[in-house]
Order: sequence, then C-alpha cells, then structure tokens
Amino acid sequence: MKTLNYSFVRTVCALVIGLVLVLWPDAASDYIVITIGILFMIPGLIGLINYFAVKSRHTVVRGFPVQSIGSLLFGLWLLIMPGFFANILMFVLGVLLMAGGIQQLFHLAVARRWIEVPGVFYILPVLIVIVGGVILFNPTAARHTTLIMIGIASMVYALGELIAWFRFLRRRPQTPAGGGDIQDVEIIE
Repeated sequence: MKTLNYSFVRTVCALVIGLVLVLWPDAASDYIVITIGILFMIPGLIGLINYFAVKSRHTVVRGFPVQSIGSLLFGLWLLIMPGFFANILMFVLGVLLMAGGIQQLFHLAVARRWIEVPGVFYILPVLIVIVGGVILFNPTAARHTTLIMIGIASMVYALGELIAWFRFLRRRPQTPAGGGDIQDVEIIE
C-alpha cells in the first residue's frame, strides 16, 4: 500500500488557500474571523457544560464560570460581526506600524548625536509610517491587499513545492524493505 505523499497534500492545500485569498479576499477575511470566533466559543461551551455537569453531581459550591460565558459571548460576537473585527484588526495593525516607524525615526535621531546617520536609513521607517497611515485611513482596501498578497505568496509556495516534487522528490531513492541502512556483518573471533 502506498503511503500518503504529504508534500503533495501541502502543495494542494497551499494552492487552494492561495486561490481563495486571491479570488475572494472579503469572504476569506470574514471566514478567518468566524473561525477565530468558533475557537473562542469551544472552550466557553466546554466550561459551561463542565460547570453544569459537575454541579449536578456534587454538593460543593463552585463559582459561576464567568470566563466561559465571556469566551462564549465574544466568540458569538465574532461570528455575528466578522467585518467589524477585521477592520478593528487592521486599525490595530496600522497603529502598530505607525508607532514602530516613529520609534525607528526617534532612535535614528538620537543616534545622530554621536554618529553620522546617512539619509538612506530614514527611508524604511518613513515608508512604515506611511503604510500605517494608509491602513488607518482605508482599512478595508488594506485588508484586501494584504490577503491578496498572502494568497499570491501561498500560490508561489505551492508552485515551488510542485516543481520540487516533480523535479527532485519523486526521484528520491527508496530504502530497501529489509531494514534500511543496517547490513549484516560477519563476526570474526
């Protein structure tokens, strides 16, 4: 029986994910947030079920599972309003990028006190601040562009894996069924 080729499965998964991200970035971002919402709801449900199951068997008084309720409600909120949270995530990303770029500019300005800093070193922090500002003022377009770039990168990865599989991996020598690299050695006394 032939075993499953995991390299080929990885390639197909990367290709499908890349195509989905490129063709439907709106739906993909919503489904990512919905998946996160489900992941929040699962521990909340488990905590509540555990609370009520244990409560009926024991007379020990336990505190009400507020964390489980919070996790369940937050997950439900993510399921109901995925676009809202995707935009919030982009706002946070924009603020973080702007703060990081400003911090880099500040450190370069401080470094100028004791060493000459060429103007080339200011290009990247300024670009980071600009990208952060663009994300803040247009989070939906930034989200689409980001997901499309991730999708393209995923498809390029899949193409590279496929080329490597056809070119190199399928021609790999197979180990013999009788035990691999261990050979019988005659013992001389």
